[in-house]
Amino acid sequence: MGPTGVVSAEAGWIEARADMLIRHSPTHFLRHLPPEPQQERYGTGAATRFGLGVGEEVFTAADGRSQWLVQHLPWDTAFFGTDTYRLFTGLFGNETSLPELALAAQELHVRLAARGPYYAFSVVPAEDIALLQALTAGGWRLIETRLNFYCPVAEATLPAPAPVRPARPEEAAYIGCISATARNIYDRFHADPWFGEARADALLARYAEAATEGSYADVVLVPDEPGLPVDSFLAIADMPAEAEVPGSGSSRVLLTAVGPANRGWHLRLVAETVRRAATLGVPQVLMTTQATNGAVFRTCEKLGFRLGSTSHVLACSGN
Repeated sequence: MGPTGVVSAEAGWIEARADMLIRHSPTHFLRHLPPEPQQERYGTGAATRFGLGVGEEVFTAADGRSQWLVQHLPWDTAFFGTDTYRLFTGLFGNETSLPELALAAQELHVRLAARGPYYAFSVVPAEDIALLQALTAGGWRLIETRLNFYCPVAEATLPAPAPVRPARPEEAAYIGCISATARNIYDRFHADPWFGEARADALLARYAEAATEGSYADVVLVPDEPGLPVDSFLAIADMPAEAEVPGSGSSRVLLTAVGPANRGWHLRLVAETVRRAATLGVPQVLMTTQATNGAVFRTCEKLGFRLGSTSHVLACSGN
């Protein structure tokens, strides 16, 4: 038990899982960045602190040979009207067998379902084979495979500048409509039958609206070409550099959509994101897409993005 009476993550299992936990850092693949700060913020440090944050719980399996680090998500719960959870990871030792882990995953499903209808998802690094096999054997389903790209800004190959501007807060509903209409059937929400097309569209619309309103994005870029209707956008979040970590700091592409009236603008919007990062002195731009998204691959190839890592999204639900 922790100091507040909550169940704490097992320190020995955290150490045993250190190589997998650091892969939760969005920049673990950048070799010029030291691993220690990333491990503390996103990996073993995050696992050690787990249970102290809002909605965080550590579930210990009945056999005492593994733990699940689960966070309840209040915004998602309110939006969908169903308790929604994110599984950060599982903790276990090298001696814990796959059948034991699969049984523990099934047990977690039962424990969550006992509370009522629920939906849970997890983003698992592709290297975490033990966890992937345990979850799928325990009833979790594969929803999406993600490729995580990065662009060293100083080495980017950029086309001529394209006219863009920040979307205005009063355009939020319009940007939301673009997001819902230019759907990708392979994104996490449209690929998961639990959501259904209507709920997936509604969520992406609200996500784009919130970005435009400034809730979580630093800027949303849209075309600003005379006579061209706005039928695309790209939302960006900036992570400032850490004072004692040279080469840190990034701009991340959070969400983007391109409608038929703006064909070809994905490349231009991403190029302007890289150009903006250069102006801000940000050393890298990060972008995640589905392994099915050939159009984004072409953008990456043209601009100088490189593949950093691969991850899988899994989900389960009950009642």
